[in-house]
Amino acid sequence: MKPASFEYHAPASIDEALGLLRQHASDVRLLAGGQSLVPMMNFRLVAPAVIVDLNRIPELAYIEDAGSVVRIGAMTRQRAVEFSSVVGEKLPLLREAIKLVGHLPTRTRGTIGGSIAHADPSAEIPMVFQALEGEMVARGPQGTRTIKAADFFRDALTTSLAPDEILVEVRLPAMPSGAGFAVEEFSRRHGDFAIVAIAAVVVRDGARCTKARLATAGVSAHSVRLRAAEEVLEGTLFEDLGPGENAIARAADIAAELVEPLADQNASAEFRRHLTRVLTRRALLKAAAGTG
Repeated sequence: MKPASFEYHAPASIDEALGLLRQHASDVRLLAGGQSLVPMMNFRLVAPAVIVDLNRIPELAYIEDAGSVVRIGAMTRQRAVEFSSVVGEKLPLLREAIKLVGHLPTRTRGTIGGSIAHADPSAEIPMVFQALEGEMVARGPQGTRTIKAADFFRDALTTSLAPDEILVEVRLPAMPSGAGFAVEEFSRRHGDFAIVAIAAVVVRDGARCTKARLATAGVSAHSVRLRAAEEVLEGTLFEDLGPGENAIARAADIAAELVEPLADQNASAEFRRHLTRVLTRRALLKAAAGTG
């Protein structure tokens, strides 16, 4: 199928793009990589009257090492993130997760900001931002504001971005040196949408786990942090390969209890709950052992 007819604009600056949003507020969509929007338009799932293409705004594509924080322009291609030395050194969890995003052609066109703003429940990138406690920078008529990941994702394909705002930058704190991490995902085939995915980060101080982070993708309507499961691990003493099996098993059980799993053509709610338990345990074992 082909999309319904629409009016097309390709602004050269953020201010010009914001002006177009104000002008066409009733029925406008922003185009980033187009890996989600274009198929939805082709299948007539959405039919915006106006498209504002952000691809000709050079100031939206960059990866910047700001010391304790990595700043990434919203229009930075996922492929650039995947091969960035800054990301590899300071955000290895993001580098690991982005390898699971679609295939080479989709990562070549897809943008990091586009994935976040689209907020697909199965997307890996929002999961990483939950686990690493990232922030999103939005710009609108009232200026710029920063939104924490925990407050950004509200429901399936729904975020806290206002209709007249543009996501311009994302920020992630650099992971502590030596932090263990892992991403475990179950999908029908490599590159398919995640039916369930878990991201784990474990930080240790000597023999003790000082910080644990767990986040989901594919399980429920949007990515979530599994805070009660994290609390089971924090303060736990490590054994040879990480926290004791009992602590990891308990955290995995709690993770399965915390989620509100979806039921659809891919999996029942109960199967997603089961996968949450299994993948949480696997991810934590790898992260605790530093083999992610």
